[in-house]
Amino acid sequence: MIVLAGMIGAGKTTYTEKIAKYFGTEAFYESVDDNPILDKFYNDPKKWGLSLQIYFLSKRFKAIKQALSDDNNVLDRSIYEDALFTQINNEQGNIHDINYELYLDLLDNMMEELDGMPKKAPDVLIYLHGSFETILEHIKKRGREYEQVENNKELLAYYKLLWSKYQTWYEEYDKSPKISINVDKYDIINDTDNVLKMIDDKLKMLKNKGE
Repeated sequence: MIVLAGMIGAGKTTYTEKIAKYFGTEAFYESVDDNPILDKFYNDPKKWGLSLQIYFLSKRFKAIKQALSDDNNVLDRSIYEDALFTQINNEQGNIHDINYELYLDLLDNMMEELDGMPKKAPDVLIYLHGSFETILEHIKKRGREYEQVENNKELLAYYKLLWSKYQTWYEEYDKSPKISINVDKYDIINDTDNVLKMIDDKLKMLKNKGE
């Protein structure tokens, strides 16, 4: 199992599609169109912050359980980085400290249940990162109106804080082997072969170490 991780707008969905096709595996996508809370959160994060994170936690828990039960699949977002988003919402005052602690208890219980799955963790986590300017450009090109930062200083601050915390999150991530890909340097659309070779080489190295 391969999981993608990274900032909003890093390119996880595109990478997931390419990687799944290359390895002939099933892709698990986090649906945005049928999310009943996401646009509400962007309009009023203090009202909807906790509801959004509980919604995501439920969906990601279901997806990771299904993925860990199968041999081959790719997830474009996983439960492993979920707490980072909740932490950012807590720091910005969108989620109260008491609710944040309750959320962390719930997450801990879920992670303990994952320890009983046939597969305990991903084979590798792929972390996509790039400059803040690149991330904002990706978000702009994606075109979702509620994600745009023009005339929205609060949303820009949210993105900037989240972006600033991601590298530390990646460095502390210890659930599985991991690989970091700089999306400023490697474009999965224009450098498809190079990117896929990096991932393939990493998986082969891990397999050889395990033998």
